[in-house]
Amino acid sequence: MLADIDSDELAEWIAYEQVTGPLGPTRGDVLHGIRAAVTANTVAARGRKATPRDLIPVWDQAPPSPEDMFDTVRTMTALLGGTDHTTGGNGDDTQ
Repeated sequence: MLADIDSDELAEWIAYEQVTGPLGPTRGDVLHGIRAAVTANTVAARGRKATPRDLIPVWDQAPPSPEDMFDTVRTMTALLGGTDHTTGGNGDDTQ
């Protein structure tokens, strides 16, 4: 698309989107996020309300590094009362 339009037209589309809201797939994500939040909030516990942003996926993120994934697993293990038996963990090193 960008190869077929000039900078003036692109500026007009950017301005249009700022006035009317997101165009394309992003608009669909927002609309489905709103619908999902309304549905979730009808059955949510008192005081726990979801927002559309909570339910909209974030696309095109860089994958987490192996270290980040291990940190997440260690945190979840600790929160669930588990023991880390890896080298350098908080439990007995069995290796």
